[in-house]
Amino acid sequence: MRRLVAVSLTAAALAGCTVGPKYSRPPVPAPDRYYGMRAPAEEASLANRPWWDLFSDPVLRTLVDEALVNSYDVRIAAARVEEARGRYGVAGGSWYPAVSYGAGVVRGKTSTYSATGDATGNLINGGAAVTWELDLWGRIRYLNEAARAQLFASEEARRGVELTLVSEVASAYFDLRALDEELEIGRRTRAAFQDTYDLFSRRLEGGAGSALETSRAEALLANASGDIPLVERRIVAKENQIALLLGRAPGPIARGAALNEQPLPPAVPTVPAGLPSTLLLRRPDLRQAEQELIAANATVGVAHASLFPTLALTGFFGGQSPQLSDLLTAGKAWSIGAGIVGPLFQGGSLRAQERVAQARFDAARLAYERAVNQALGEVSTSLVAMQRLAEEEAERARAVSATREAVRLSTMRYESGFSAYFEVLDALQQALVSETVLVVTRRNRLVELSSFYKALGGGWDPSGKGSAPPAR
Repeated sequence: MRRLVAVSLTAAALAGCTVGPKYSRPPVPAPDRYYGMRAPAEEASLANRPWWDLFSDPVLRTLVDEALVNSYDVRIAAARVEEARGRYGVAGGSWYPAVSYGAGVVRGKTSTYSATGDATGNLINGGAAVTWELDLWGRIRYLNEAARAQLFASEEARRGVELTLVSEVASAYFDLRALDEELEIGRRTRAAFQDTYDLFSRRLEGGAGSALETSRAEALLANASGDIPLVERRIVAKENQIALLLGRAPGPIARGAALNEQPLPPAVPTVPAGLPSTLLLRRPDLRQAEQELIAANATVGVAHASLFPTLALTGFFGGQSPQLSDLLTAGKAWSIGAGIVGPLFQGGSLRAQERVAQARFDAARLAYERAVNQALGEVSTSLVAMQRLAEEEAERARAVSATREAVRLSTMRYESGFSAYFEVLDALQQALVSETVLVVTRRNRLVELSSFYKALGGGWDPSGKGSAPPAR
């Protein structure tokens, strides 16, 4: 017994002899500012604002709330987190002794040549067994580290799904409001061309009109009328897309503020993006990639520890007796021992497994570095897009004002007899195009805002209290 205790204490002391690599974050580029920024980077960032503060439309906020609760993607991600938590619990069980029990009843007859002679009788046995693997080389520790990193990675994946969902719902909602604006422009245009066609038809019937003018007005009316069903079809398709994001059956979607009433951040001098170095700590996909890298590093440690022997302590307490009453008295038995098992020849499979684990770690490291560069590029692209779209919208708005003035002036010239109505029709067509392009540009700015917020990893809460909106 003294020798066994000594062996156990020695093994416990050796448990600190962990083999395998220690994790350190790989060096990644962290520039002082994002490419395309007009001003030096500051700590302030649009991503520090919660999403319900960024999107202030009450209807949009309600839709996002519903999506975060009922979306299929969010619920699937939550289930995967629970799966990873369960796997972490399985790995954690390896730290503790495994205790099992068993019992059995046997009735049989022995041979005349046996030590007990010719006999027939019962044999009852039962007891409990204990097995405990001592983590000499850190195999169990690395298994738990890998499982914990996978759990954290699944949590970051869930947060990434939520952030993506917020961006997708907002973008789809802005698309829907833009289609509503296009439908309204189309109906106004159809009404204007209908009046023109009615006017020319009456004049043609009275003998004072031109068949060419009437035919052209009819063609414009038909084209304007044909555009409306196309927009209506796109509206229904967009509503169905939003319904799927919300986790509900297809149906109508409520509307809130008009497209030009949706708030936008100031475009001058630049939208606050924050420091590039903070992107590594905020974006959920980068945090997930790093956790997967940590898990891959731990897997290398598991493979390396498998090259060394395993020491296990075993114990048994129970009994064996022909009578149940004597099982734990005259028939009781116990044992305690230690055993060591190590690989001697495996045909190179253990070394091959270690090379496999190392290759997976190298791939995970490269994937992490690529994700960082991709994230920096996404922020830069979106940042420049927001700046340029703001400039584009200003020019588009000026074009709308100019085309509306052209419609007014051409109408006055026609009514004064200085020009044909063709000038009015041309001005109306240009005004239609300008108004539609302005709506699209405004929609692009709002969609880019949601994409920029996602690229920055918006809504990150360092306190860990979650991202629930305030009660309304």
